Amino acid sequence: MKTAIQSFLSSSIHRYLKLKQALGRDFANERRVLRDFDEFMGTPGTAELTQAEFEGWCKTQSHLSPGVRRNRMRIVRNFCLYRRRTEPNCFVPDDCLFPAPHQAVQPHIFSEVEIVRLVRASAKLPTLPRYIMRSPVLRLALVLLYTTGLRRGELVRLTLADFDRNEHALFVRNSKFHKSRYLPLSADANAEVEAYLAARQKHHLPMLRDSPLLWSGRTERAFSASALGDGIRKLCRSTEVREADGRLPRVHDFRHSFAVRVLLRWYHCGVDIHAKLPMLATYMGHVSIASTEYYLPFIPELALAASNRFCSRYGALVQPLCAGGAS
Repeated sequence: MKTAIQSFLSSSIHRYLKLKQALGRDFANERRVLRDFDEFMGTPGTAELTQAEFEGWCKTQSHLSPGVRRNRMRIVRNFCLYRRRTEPNCFVPDDCLFPAPHQAVQPHIFSEVEIVRLVRASAKLPTLPRYIMRSPVLRLALVLLYTTGLRRGELVRLTLADFDRNEHALFVRNSKFHKSRYLPLSADANAEVEAYLAARQKHHLPMLRDSPLLWSGRTERAFSASALGDGIRKLCRSTEVREADGRLPRVHDFRHSFAVRVLLRWYHCGVDIHAKLPMLATYMGHVSIASTEYYLPFIPELALAASNRFCSRYGALVQPLCAGGAS
């Protein structure tokens, strides 16, 4: 049986992965990349990592897109930086030579009008014998994505036991960074979940506690992440909900939209934004508010809200310049 780790770097890679996992990182992709790199470095006669060996490994990744190659090269570089802590003279790749990073995708911030159109369109989906819950599932998915900011994977992994009817909350188990959290639901979102469960009972569908919340309709399996993405994209296409350049929004854009709408509500209510941001970070399952800030693009609505708040508090202190300038 061929071992996954076999080069002189094996022990260092093992310690590195063990450290990252102890810190709460899943590191599944990083583990695969480093094992591939380790196997490449296991070539007989290779006793040290140099620029030539690193470039040789990079050539084995040439069939991948620039973004994926850059990410894999970055994973190896981070491992080399870890190795340098105990081996000061070891080789560390120069990230200036990596493929250029792709431009970050601008998120689509859904308006309330667009959400209403999508929800109404979900009710018009045809019912098929094998997918009798297709319409209610997509409706509930839209509501929960928009009102809770759940990650797509978190949503499809929910079970009926994760809905607390007494507390009107969802329990997200062992998500990113092995974090679990309770998400209080709004009154409308809670009503949507109750209506969905009533529809399941009406059709005599499984109601066991470990049954998936988003039922696929064919088996006891949950609605898959890919099926959820396909269904939402079809709804966006049918309702002409698109970005400015004509592209269809991503499922992840609901998470951005949730964060932006929360911030806008806080601005309109006059609360202390900086005091509230840690609460938003906790609700979204982030380690710190630095991760939450990624989901808060400075769109015109936020710019206007921030400007209005500044004007209301400090506008009297801002004096216009004299027409003739200072005397």
